[in-house]
Amino acid sequence: MENIYNLTLLKIFLLGFCAFLIGISKTGIPGVGILAIPLAAIVLPAKSSTGVILPMLIMGDIFAVIYYKRKVVWKYLFRLLPYAAFGVLIGYFLLGKINDEQLKPFIGIVILVILGLNFWWNKKEIKIPEKFYFASLMGILAGITTMMANAAGPILIVYLLAMKLPKTEFVGTGAWYFFILNWFKVPFSVNLGLINFSSLKLNFLLFPVVAIGGILGILVLKKMPQKVFNQVVQILAGIAALKLIF
Repeated sequence: MENIYNLTLLKIFLLGFCAFLIGISKTGIPGVGILAIPLAAIVLPAKSSTGVILPMLIMGDIFAVIYYKRKVVWKYLFRLLPYAAFGVLIGYFLLGKINDEQLKPFIGIVILVILGLNFWWNKKEIKIPEKFYFASLMGILAGITTMMANAAGPILIVYLLAMKLPKTEFVGTGAWYFFILNWFKVPFSVNLGLINFSSLKLNFLLFPVVAIGGILGILVLKKMPQKVFNQVVQILAGIAALKLIF
């Protein structure tokens, strides 16, 4: 991985923006963190970017579970986690077999598919099944996607929408899901060399920005024009994803 002291000011600024988006998405505006994934993969080598993003996600998770510590529906969480863990194992195996040039377009395609599905879900009234096979499918897909691209958020959103949870329980259950799953991913990322001494030095530089985003997300959730902000971020994520592919 590129040494943090060789990063240009522009790259450090862009990574700081990624950290801020991750923080604010964890506590206040779910979904906007999607931009951080392709953007980090542009600034850093694709594989290295996943190792840098993961500790920042965990930092944001800590803020989220503290804030929503009593707003979690465990039965839905436990139904999903075993399948997600299996998906992580599949993603770990696949990630060890591909290189940066192969991973970049994969991340880009995943982001574009997610953005397209988000647009479709927002436009249509979709009845989502609540049976066990739905949880297993969503769990495996989320596990593979989160291990390979840290981009499982929209998949979890579909699952939680099917459970018809109130807003706070929706956010709280999602927060605990990612808190558990992201920690589960750490040993695999270390084994693949994605998390290492150099990446952690960069993380410690960016952690305060994640914290700022997390605090701001809590404070301004009800005041921000979320719809407009989400649209802008999704457009930017689409542009970044296209750059990764082409």
